[in-house]
Amino acid sequence: MLKQFFLVCSGTDKNIIESCSNGEQNKYAGIGATVFFTAIMAFIAGSYALYTVFDNIYTAIFFGFIWGLLIFNLDRFIVSTIRRDGFGSEFIQATPRIALAIIIAIVISKPLEIKIFEKEINTVLLKEKNEMALNNKKEVANYFKTDLDKNKAQIESLKSDITKKEKEVNTLYQTYITEAEGTAGTKKLGKGPVFKEKIAKHDLAKTELDTLRKTNLAKIAEAEKLSTKLQADLDKKVTETQPIIDGFDGLMARINALDKLPWLPSFFIMLLFLAIETSPIIAKLLSQKGEYDFKIEDLETAMKATLAQDKYQRDLLVKTSALMHDKVYEDIASDKDLYNLQRKKATELLELQAHNFVEKQKKTF
Repeated sequence: MLKQFFLVCSGTDKNIIESCSNGEQNKYAGIGATVFFTAIMAFIAGSYALYTVFDNIYTAIFFGFIWGLLIFNLDRFIVSTIRRDGFGSEFIQATPRIALAIIIAIVISKPLEIKIFEKEINTVLLKEKNEMALNNKKEVANYFKTDLDKNKAQIESLKSDITKKEKEVNTLYQTYITEAEGTAGTKKLGKGPVFKEKIAKHDLAKTELDTLRKTNLAKIAEAEKLSTKLQADLDKKVTETQPIIDGFDGLMARINALDKLPWLPSFFIMLLFLAIETSPIIAKLLSQKGEYDFKIEDLETAMKATLAQDKYQRDLLVKTSALMHDKVYEDIASDKDLYNLQRKKATELLELQAHNFVEKQKKTF
């Protein structure tokens, strides 16, 4: 049962291969098995590759199965259409098929390379994601930087105004205290007119300080509130864009990460799949011309002979028929009775045309 299945996979003619020897059947069963297992590898590779795209196992398995069937059909077609007609002819037949096999091998091997080197690829992707996250934070911070700096400068300016006014009030306080103690100013102990003038200036400045502090603190509170809002917007923007960076692990990202790893292991894996994919073709090219090939050649040459004979007979029939028709019409052309009848009818036709012409001319007068 399994042998029959592999013979079907090899693309052989069922009736012909069953009439061949057991050894010949085993040879083509081996070629069919290679075709089948290549399709299985294509199914696994395609399913994994599509899983990285759709992130859904059922969708990946479905499309992977379609991909495996496609590869199976292509390999089966490639193997079944090679004819053993000498090295030169076989090489010409095999060249485009080997080129197609190379393309298929590369397509099959790449997803499995990604799976085999998954840990190394994840390390590369993690590094890239961290770099992208840092760059993203910098870009978002630069976007909000102008507003944050402007708001911060406004807060610093308001606080600076309060500090300057406090220094002014403290200076006036020291002035009227030293005046009262007699250690500065007029240097007269007691609360004289100058003392009253200086304390009045202090009280006025103190009132202005209270008013300025109240106004500026309100403005500072608003500015800090705005600063908090800007910072919250910045953090929100970073949070919103982070999932995009976290999701940077699709098929193309993994292929690019694979390219950043040492190329030699990946190259040998590709060579392995290339050997697997081209093995049915190479096996058929290297194998000696067997019983199945002779029977196929016999059927094809017999068909060619039959078609050539049929074509020759049709051409001869057409040629003979043409000669017969030429002779028949030649005999008819030499018949005097037929000639006289044709002449009579032509004369009658010309007479009718002449009468009609005369009638039309009369109507114009």
